[in-house]
Amino acid sequence: MIKQGIINEELSVDSHLRRENGLCPLMPEEVGLLLRSMGYPSKTIIYLAGSETFGGQRVLIPLRAMFPNLVDLTSLCSKTELSDLVGPETPLPADTFRLAHQKSEQQLKDEWNKAGPRPRPLPPPPDRPIYQHEKEGWYGWITENDKEPEPSLMDLRMQAHRLLWDALDYIVSVEADAFIPGYNNDGSAWPDFSGLVMGQRLYERASSRTYRPDRKTVAALFNITRDDMYHPKNNWTLSVKEHLNRSLSEDGLIRQSLFSKPTSFLSHPLPECSCRISSVESTKQTKGKDGRYLYGGEQECPKWMQSAGVEGVKNDDNEVAEDDNDVVEQPESDGADMTSSLTSLIDHDEEWDPND
Repeated sequence: MIKQGIINEELSVDSHLRRENGLCPLMPEEVGLLLRSMGYPSKTIIYLAGSETFGGQRVLIPLRAMFPNLVDLTSLCSKTELSDLVGPETPLPADTFRLAHQKSEQQLKDEWNKAGPRPRPLPPPPDRPIYQHEKEGWYGWITENDKEPEPSLMDLRMQAHRLLWDALDYIVSVEADAFIPGYNNDGSAWPDFSGLVMGQRLYERASSRTYRPDRKTVAALFNITRDDMYHPKNNWTLSVKEHLNRSLSEDGLIRQSLFSKPTSFLSHPLPECSCRISSVESTKQTKGKDGRYLYGGEQECPKWMQSAGVEGVKNDDNEVAEDDNDVVEQPESDGADMTSSLTSLIDHDEEWDPND
């Protein structure tokens, strides 16, 4: 990993210092304590999304004890449902690897007698402070090659299955009533699973309950009550509620914007993916440290978007019937619904330029 540039740091790190700086993901036990302090009952159904938890099922025991209805993809879906999701697959060829035929003791003696004169033994090799497997990694040690072996057909198939399972986790996380990330990159790299989920939830439903906890603050709170985590004092619970409620409000949006914007806006798509019509009063404008608007400074929507709802009503019934197969049914909404008006404009306006 150091040779490929994945790790640019020393392998000997101070884990306690990194955790206090908010660089470590929240443990399942800590997430359960945060949810319990927010007042979620023990019967709450919690879906565990993402890859396999580091440490396996052992580290999930405290969270499962607090919330017995803890499910994931494997416990929520049966094997039949997962196979239906993958679809029909051609069987892979059988493994052609076979062990070499063991020779009998008599055959080994005959080969030894027919081998001819033996060469003189070579001198021992010089001492090497660094061995080959320490330089190249496990694959260089096993295959005696500095290149990683090509993945097998089974490895490629498992990678494709993981992509489908990750897509299911993503859909459930986006549609969930509440979402709390165990870890997000905080602008240090491209958006990960949690960052993309938080960005889409903000774009589709800005009022959805999406917690954006500051892991540095959370680590400090847990250090206060480390000796009495399951029976904390009332003021500690109030501090946790105040922090998590603040992460849902304006402060949480501003913090997420400052962390995600240096790399990508996908984790915080506002105000790039939003606009306002002129009839709506402008909300309070909030600026960041660099002087740009975090939200409230959106540009006004173009006129063709403002009049899209009116043009959609003027269309004849015959045109609507002809395009009935192409139009996606939208839920009933008011005339100010920008999503439905934009959809009707794209479906019915033939002169619309997609490059606008």
